[in-house]
Amino acid sequence: MKKNIVFTIILLLLFLPFFMWLAWIFTPKTKFVAAIIDKTVLTTQGQEHISFNWILNYNRYTKTSIDPYEIDHDYFGFFPLEDEKYKLKGLERFTSKQIDQLSDDADMVYFTDTYGIYNNEWFQKTNVNERSGMLYGGLSDKDLELLALMKEKKKLIITEFNTIGSPTQSRNRALFEEMFALKWTGWTARYFDNLDLEVNKELPQWLIKNYKKSHNNQWPFTKSGIAFVNDQDQVVILEEDTHLSNAMPHIISTEFAQDHYGLPEKIRYSFWFDVMKPDLKVNEVISSFNISTNKEGMKELNKYGIPNIFPAITMHKNKDYSFFYLSGDFSDNPINYNSSYFKGIGYFKGMFYDENDITERTSFFWKYYRPLINTILEEYIEE
Repeated sequence: MKKNIVFTIILLLLFLPFFMWLAWIFTPKTKFVAAIIDKTVLTTQGQEHISFNWILNYNRYTKTSIDPYEIDHDYFGFFPLEDEKYKLKGLERFTSKQIDQLSDDADMVYFTDTYGIYNNEWFQKTNVNERSGMLYGGLSDKDLELLALMKEKKKLIITEFNTIGSPTQSRNRALFEEMFALKWTGWTARYFDNLDLEVNKELPQWLIKNYKKSHNNQWPFTKSGIAFVNDQDQVVILEEDTHLSNAMPHIISTEFAQDHYGLPEKIRYSFWFDVMKPDLKVNEVISSFNISTNKEGMKELNKYGIPNIFPAITMHKNKDYSFFYLSGDFSDNPINYNSSYFKGIGYFKGMFYDENDITERTSFFWKYYRPLINTILEEYIEE
């Protein structure tokens, strides 16, 4: 009897992925037209929009009544080819009439990344940690034209980290800020698990050079910390113990965000983010970055006018329009896209990451990004 039970359990486990795939296959498709803008696509894997495409595929949201989204094809922006060749298929090639048609056809627009592609990243035998001339990037006039129309037509708008940061021109940045009552302070930042130059060879060279330039060629850091960089190439370093009681940035969500969007009360975030300042008469902040500064750290931030608490999610959700700004590189997570073909895969999410690794970002997708975007899309479609 025991042998039969064990055999049955083993059989069920072996066939479970097949049944999960079948459940996905029989999930009804929902046509939902998303205009995805990604100008930072180094490979056909589409790392900067993979998380959003995962959600579209898992939920069977399709670009037509039949066809699913293809991660290497269904977006506007930079398209990598072989032998260092590429194609530019952004909105810049559209006429105003075509932009208007797109705003009619699309249910939503999502600006996942406008940072762009730079010479040192694209052409071989160059240092990817150095800055160089831009091939393509920045929020363009046509991008703004689409955003204005989507807002006017009350379509869903999601934007995120660096949408109006470098290399977007100041004029276009100002137009976006006015359109959505949200300003960029000029600062972006990121956590580094080791600031020791002898140990961490992946530290950006431009970051090191710019800091040394204004600090007598000194780089005294050897622990973990956070690097803040502004649009004037100023660099502020906060180091663990010296400036921070905890070097890891955390995102704290309001009770509303926890109840409504299924977000955790607190979660760590180890990648790039920007410091934004919304007009709270127009927008609502439902999730915030929290930097664990001590007295010295707060003193250093105050010197440059940087707050230690600032928005992670800014939203305006009303009858006039629906807008979300995600202040981190939230759609860039190291996830396995193939897992989106298995219904119920979320029950096994703990198998995909190691929480003892403080720099891993996969858990952020499962615990924060997925419930957030799922809820945003579900509510919009139901409305």
